[in-house]
Amino acid sequence: MLTSTSLVDVDPADVRLQDALDAVADPVRRSIVRELSTEPDFTCACGALDLQVAKATASHHFAVLRAAGLLEQVDLGRRRFNRLRRAEFDARFPGLLALVLAEEAPPIGG
Repeated sequence: MLTSTSLVDVDPADVRLQDALDAVADPVRRSIVRELSTEPDFTCACGALDLQVAKATASHHFAVLRAAGLLEQVDLGRRRFNRLRRAEFDARFPGLLALVLAEEAPPIGG
């Protein structure tokens, strides 16, 4: 049986600029944001992304993005699905997400 639980998500309106900048400063987190921008809401599970980092490290990156108001996550069964909070984040930090999404992705591991 699948159960759905929502995690506590941070409203981007409550996020400081420094925290938003820190969240997108890491190349792994920027790759997560870029990947989620191409997927419909809540269709991409955390484990579906090929991040080439340890599971604990990936969990940390998702937590940082959620704490910065960039992600909303929901648990369905044993999987955690994501939504990029584009409209909400853009309202708080106009143009910042567009810069991240426009960046050419470097090769993973390089």
